[in-house]
Amino acid sequence: MLSQDQIDRFDAQGYVVVENVADGAALQAVRDEYADLLDQLYAGWHKEGLVKAAPDGLGFWEKLDQCYKAGFDWYQPFDISLPHSDFRQDTPMHFGPAVFDMVTHKGILDIVDQLIGPEITSNPIQHVRIKPPQRALPKSEARAHITQTDWHQDLGVTLEEADDTRFVTVWLAIPDATVENGCLQVAPAQARMLPHCSKTQVGIADAFIPKSEAVPAPVKAGGVVIFHPLTPHASLPNESDEYRWSFDLRYNVTGQPTGRSHFPEFVARSRSDPASEMRDWREWRALWEETRAHLASAPHIAQHRWNNDAPYCA
Repeated sequence: MLSQDQIDRFDAQGYVVVENVADGAALQAVRDEYADLLDQLYAGWHKEGLVKAAPDGLGFWEKLDQCYKAGFDWYQPFDISLPHSDFRQDTPMHFGPAVFDMVTHKGILDIVDQLIGPEITSNPIQHVRIKPPQRALPKSEARAHITQTDWHQDLGVTLEEADDTRFVTVWLAIPDATVENGCLQVAPAQARMLPHCSKTQVGIADAFIPKSEAVPAPVKAGGVVIFHPLTPHASLPNESDEYRWSFDLRYNVTGQPTGRSHFPEFVARSRSDPASEMRDWREWRALWEETRAHLASAPHIAQHRWNNDAPYCA
């Protein structure tokens, strides 16, 4: 739960760092689930010849390192969302019991409840981030889930339908997020949405980036950084020798537009109608599978509102 000082800080600055939100058992369950997933994926990739090193004797991070260095898309099978475009009927994604238990974790929902109220929907704009050391990346690497994330506001990466939606983002560290391994950097919330451009990533136009106000937001494993949709934030580069692992989770008031209505949402908590809460991770997975099947053959739906025609994007 948040103290009154933390609530006041969130109201004044648009973000707050909260330690010890997710318990050790929940964190370990996520680690174990992803380790089992990678074991299955790696065995298949090795059989196909995508990775050369045999899996015997390799740990989780060593396998992941082999995958990244092999140069194929190892990331999408871990993500808790579909990509922005070009997905197919068989595009991989991951929806498992441990991740569902984390998305619906009581400690997280208690905090969200304090900030937006007890009618809470799990917003589909969500991702896992597993980022390699920056020095291992080619200079051409620009994907936000691999390299450092550009400055943006979360409202800026939704569609216009959600401009009046009340929501918060919960950025959860799995191992410790430090300045060295690329934790978030945050600036105080703005009174309005800043202009964004569709650069290599969708981000705040260069002239509007509040670099002078930026402060790092390190947080230990199981801790979270919570921020308002108008809070500018980015990640620092991962200058360590390890991968940095986090989840971006978002929650909005139930009944309000999510900003990506073509992706599935679900009720995570409801004081007025507890029976509406989703409690089975298989239902969550089924929603995404149905969405993938539908959208794979449908016309492309844009996932943000920005183009580079504006003068500030020149």
